[in-house]
Amino acid sequence: MKLDPFYLIVDSAEWIERLVPLGVKLVQLRIKDRPAPVLREEIRCAKAACAAAACQLIINDYWRLAIDEGCDFIHLGQEDLMAADLAAIRRAGLRLGLSTHDPSELETALAAAPDYVALGPVWPTILKEMKWAPQGIERLADWRRRVGPMPLVAIGGITAERAPLVLENGADSAAVVTDITRNPDPEARTRQWLAATAPWRSVG
Repeated sequence: MKLDPFYLIVDSAEWIERLVPLGVKLVQLRIKDRPAPVLREEIRCAKAACAAAACQLIINDYWRLAIDEGCDFIHLGQEDLMAADLAAIRRAGLRLGLSTHDPSELETALAAAPDYVALGPVWPTILKEMKWAPQGIERLADWRRRVGPMPLVAIGGITAERAPLVLENGADSAAVVTDITRNPDPEARTRQWLAATAPWRSVG
């Protein structure tokens, strides 16, 4: 499996409808603490927008809803992984991405046979409080050796200017949240990300 080198993460279908048509090919819908009917509608709208733009949609956390709505990819954190029914996820044909922050979590993730693993935070992030120190580029290279050919996603503090650094040091994809969603011009910043990651998109 090959991931696009630009991995956008947003918290609403509205963001997806706004940015995916610019050329985004990989996006995660990550919504926290909303009622199930709202989540279901967000997933449906996001799925429709991604289908229209030939963009891969990944649903964060809500694997049951993802199965119900006919999605094909989910992402789980370590706590969510512990509570998830991996057999049901596999039966439904969903591909699986997992977050990791240290060697123990990587071992746990690899035991679940995911389709990709993510490492973070590479740099300090303002998105949420982290109990883990920034991993740095060196840890990315180490993770690359540990996961073999499995796709590796870098996340945490990545900007359009830093994206080539992680892609040059072992990551297959650079994930971004705030560098785009908190930018004064998210559309222009999305285009900068597409340009910065273009050399890796054409490889293979």
